[in-house]
Amino acid sequence: MSMESITIEDEAAIRIGAFAGVLLLMVLWELLAPRRLLSLPRSRRWATNLLLVAGNTLILRLLFPVAAVGAALLAQERQWGLFNQTGISAVPALVLTVLLLDFAIYWQHRLFHAIPVLWRLHRVHHADVDFDVTTGLRFHPLEIVLSMLIKISVVLLLGAPAAAVMLFEVILNATSMFNHGNVRLPLGLDRVLRWFLVTPDMHRVHHSVIPRETNSNFGFSVPWWDRLLGTYRAQPEAGHDAMQIGNEDYRQPGQVASIPGVLTMPFSPPAKGSAKP
Repeated sequence: MSMESITIEDEAAIRIGAFAGVLLLMVLWELLAPRRLLSLPRSRRWATNLLLVAGNTLILRLLFPVAAVGAALLAQERQWGLFNQTGISAVPALVLTVLLLDFAIYWQHRLFHAIPVLWRLHRVHHADVDFDVTTGLRFHPLEIVLSMLIKISVVLLLGAPAAAVMLFEVILNATSMFNHGNVRLPLGLDRVLRWFLVTPDMHRVHHSVIPRETNSNFGFSVPWWDRLLGTYRAQPEAGHDAMQIGNEDYRQPGQVASIPGVLTMPFSPPAKGSAKP
């Protein structure tokens, strides 16, 4: 498949296949080599988190039928954006698209922590009291819609190739499931991998209840932005086995592991101890 020949149908099939494959792999890995004991029954949390991702997928398909890849195809047709205007060749455009979109998602993530109204949405993700593959899929619908609008804006500004955007979406989804995995990696392998890839032990620090740890390790795919911009934290103070996951103001199962609880969480009173600017 060439960069010019990608279609919306291709994108949907590839993304669904990649999602299902990585999810299955991570579930099996978590069952065979878990990193931490879970505090809530897996069945209850997974039902909530997977229903949330199913609803979010439906909402995105209704509001943005062609999503970011469709925006890239439109930009190519109308010759919008930096890459279309400069005539950059295919390989550099692909590499730059993946890197610049990842950099944009890093800054989006920091903004969702720094701006109180956006944190209200994002704390749905952080309120999960356990940390596993389904946490990487758990986002409030309003955050998902805002994230897609930001992504489409960047795609249009860049004039990014459709295949490069699709590749980025697959990578982002796969790495989000990987780095939220409740899986055990050999310490030596983790130490090497986290120079090139956000590992579960690196990203788990970000899900600590301690604000200074929550406000670190914002990257989803690569660790370079955190390392370059001073937001990298190697380990949690309490260690991975003892650290507390989640948000200290949302601990009850009815709040964190039910669809009504997670959908109404942004509209509840401000969380006193949550990560703030």
